[in-house]
Amino acid sequence: MRKLIINADDFGLHPAVNQGIIDGYKFGCLTSTSIMACGKTFDAAVEQAIGQPGLGVGVHLTLVAEQPLTDARKVPSLVDADGRFPDSYPLVMTRFFRRKISLNEVYLELRAQVKKAAASGLQLTHLDSHQHLHVLPGIIDIVLSLAREFSIKAIRIPAEPFLFTGGYPFSAGRMIGRSGLSVFALLARRKARRQGIRVPDHFFGMLAGGHLEEKYLLKILDKLPNGVSEIMMHPGCDDAALKAAYNWQLSWQAELAAAKSTEVRYQLDNRGIELVSFKELANG
Repeated sequence: MRKLIINADDFGLHPAVNQGIIDGYKFGCLTSTSIMACGKTFDAAVEQAIGQPGLGVGVHLTLVAEQPLTDARKVPSLVDADGRFPDSYPLVMTRFFRRKISLNEVYLELRAQVKKAAASGLQLTHLDSHQHLHVLPGIIDIVLSLAREFSIKAIRIPAEPFLFTGGYPFSAGRMIGRSGLSVFALLARRKARRQGIRVPDHFFGMLAGGHLEEKYLLKILDKLPNGVSEIMMHPGCDDAALKAAYNWQLSWQAELAAAKSTEVRYQLDNRGIELVSFKELANG
């Protein structure tokens, strides 16, 4: 039996992302999304999600490139001189491994984010994070504690198979980064399972993250193993607006087209792959 969660990240980031996710759910194969409690369009995203009760919604925990919910004076190790999270993911990682980031401050901020999302009226299905920082040593313990506190029964484990490429033209640096993160994710999976938190068996979408166009999505489906898998996507409906707002160089519209692809839907049906969300995983 093969079950598949197709999760769209960054809900609440931008109107074009919000609309892309809703369109990918209503007219495509998306089953789940992760909302950014500190995103600029969080309130609009909540309203849109409540109108789609079948869409699973988790929390996209964020320590990069946004404004913290906590007073910046209370989380000085997490913010720059402007009181914002650093724009650079590598900078956050460097500070973390040099022990320049306070885990007590991480707890304050991430708890504020989960609390805000929980108070919105959404029935939260899981926790994951921007740039997958939730699987780092120490941070994973905070995240598992928050999952228990807020009765959230599942989390993402971004452990893409070490040898899987899916035909994506990767760089050596991206492969090394993916492999290192997968090691931390595998350790996080062990901790989560010991504490009774549900996790998917498999994860895909790391190497081609942000550029998971139809042909790469189809290659994942072709190799999808038995069990419950998660595929991470980043759909959006307006590349021009998003590229003007962010320098991430993602292929938002191509990912939305992949999520809405009739060929993808045909292959899901033809291969007997059941679409589910983290809600079904948690209750399974």
